[in-house]
Amino acid sequence: MPRNPILDEIYAARDKLLADCHGDVHAYVEEARRRALASGRPIATPKQRTKACTGAAIPSSEMESVIGAAR
Repeated sequence: MPRNPILDEIYAARDKLLADCHGDVHAYVEEARRRALASGRPIATPKQRTKACTGAAIPSSEMESVIGAAR
C-alpha cells in the first residue's frame, strides 16, 4: 500500500503533541481547553442532542409520513 505524505505529516504532528504530554490524551485535551479559554475567542456550546430531535425515536413507518408531509 502506498504511503500518503499528508497523512504521515498529520501522524507526526499527533505524535509530537502527545509526546509533549507524555502520551496522556486527557492531559493534552485539558491543555488545549485551557489554551482555548485563555485565547478569549468565543467557543460554541452546542446543546445535547436527544433521540427525539434526531428522528431516531420515530418508527420507520411513521417516518415515511413525516418525510412525505415535508415535501
